[in-house]
Order: sequence, then C-alpha cells, then structure tokens
Amino acid sequence: MNQFSFEYPIAFALLILFFVCAKWCPARTMAIYFPHLKALMSMSRSRSRLPAILKWVGIVSLLTALASPVITDEYKNIKKHGRDIMLIIDSSDSMRQRGFDPSDPYKSKFDVVKEVVNQFIERRKNDRIGLINFANIAFVASPLTFEKKFLHQIVDMQRLGIAGKRTAINDALLQSYNILSKSDAKSKVAILLTDGIDNSSRITPEEIMSVISKNPVKLYTIGIGSYRDFDAPYLKALAKAGHGKFYSAENKQQLQGIYKDIDKLETSKIKSKSVVKKQYLYIYPLFIAILSILFFIYIRTAKGVDR
Repeated sequence: MNQFSFEYPIAFALLILFFVCAKWCPARTMAIYFPHLKALMSMSRSRSRLPAILKWVGIVSLLTALASPVITDEYKNIKKHGRDIMLIIDSSDSMRQRGFDPSDPYKSKFDVVKEVVNQFIERRKNDRIGLINFANIAFVASPLTFEKKFLHQIVDMQRLGIAGKRTAINDALLQSYNILSKSDAKSKVAILLTDGIDNSSRITPEEIMSVISKNPVKLYTIGIGSYRDFDAPYLKALAKAGHGKFYSAENKQQLQGIYKDIDKLETSKIKSKSVVKKQYLYIYPLFIAILSILFFIYIRTAKGVDR
C-alpha cells in the first residue's frame, strides 16, 4: 500500500521564523550593483510582485525538501500454517433422537450436530477440512478442502440413514487416517463425534488402536447424549492413543463449547513479515527551491529590488 508522508514535518515550523523575519527584519540596504544603470534609472521604481513570489516559493520549497517527503510501499509476506482436519460424524439411527437442543426440542441430534459443525468450519480460517459420514459403513462426504462454501453445502446435504443404521466407529477412524496419511500438512487433526457404541466395524479395537498410536494425527473424541448411549471408556482410550482429548456433551450448548475449545487448542499459526520500501522525493522541491532563489537573485540584482 502506497503512503505519502514527511519524515521530518517539524521543518515546516521554520516558516514561522521566516514570516516573523519578513515583518520585523526587512532588508536595510539598497542594491549596490546595477549592470543596466541607465535603463533602470528611466524605469519606474514601483516594485514587482515577482521577486516576492519567487522568494517565498524558494523558502517553502526548501523547507519541503528539508521535511523529506517520501512515498512508502509496505509489502507483507504472510505465511499461513494451517491444519488438515477430518470431521467424523455419526449418522446412525440413534442420531434421530430429539431434545438435544432445549431451545428447539423437535430437532434431532443430527440436525443440531450439523449446525454446530458448520459453525466450527466457519471459524477455521487457514485449514483444509474434510468430512466422513458413518453408520454401518463409513464414506468420504468431502475430501480435504479449503472451500468453506462447498463444505457448508456438503454438511447440509447429509441425511440420516444414508450410511445405514448401525455404528462403525473403527471403520470411520481408519478411513480418516488413510486420508490424513496422504496429507503433507505438518499438523493433522481428527475429530470423532458419536452417540453410540461400535457394533458394525470390520476393524477390531486392537487394530485401530495400533493405527492411531503409530500415527502423528491428533484425535479428539466426542460422545453426545447420556453416558448410557456411548462407550465413554473406549472413546477416552481412543483419544489417549491419539494424543488428544475426550469430551462429552448432553446438549447443544455443551457441544458448541467443545468445538470452540478444540478451535482454541488447534489454533493455526500465521507469521507475517513486513518489507518497507521508501522512495524519497526531496530532490524535486529542492530543485524548485534552487531555481526560485536563482531567479530571485537575478531579478533583484538586475532591477535593484531591495527585498
């Protein structure tokens, strides 16, 4: 962005001195050198305004040069280190349960989850986000992408029952880790949300634990509903193996708080470096000042102007 400024604007304060001098310190001597004396003697002694104009143009231009006018160009080199995040959402039949949102008891758990997930996506500024929908099977609803509008549309399109009615947590995790293993991001995060107990996976708990513990992906697990609905000890064990954290939510407000907490824990890094380029313009007013003073001296000398 280009900005015009003066490096030493205090120089303009000297104008006060020149104004005071012009009023109280007038020149007391007449010109003593007359190269065209005969011609001058026949001319009127009335003073021309031109010398005064040249004098003040010279003074103002000189002070402008002293103030050092400059155009500043600032360039910001911003490096954004985002994360790759896989959102793993349970769409099994138990997510039809209502009453999870006290303000709207007719909404199903799944509808509330979609709202909260959309809010989380909107807050992530520099990350790629993907979505896994799972029930009997796990499928990739969205690959990792920066396109928020696309993600919002995909989340809104998700429906209960499209992946079955049962719960395959381990298969969904394996699908997510397969995607993140191909990512070049330095930081990778998986967020699993479920309200049930795994009863449909082909992958055993031992196998998925081995995958999680050997992978650099950080895993957060969220159980929603009452503790009777989901397997809290298993979700805790998954989060521990994934160097993450286990959460539980009994209502929409608590779930929003969980995603906000994860948002804070997984803040993206932004490094910026400013490069400033300055273009000094003092040469232009200095040139005008020199010309004005030279013409002023010439006219004063030629015509015998005394100030």
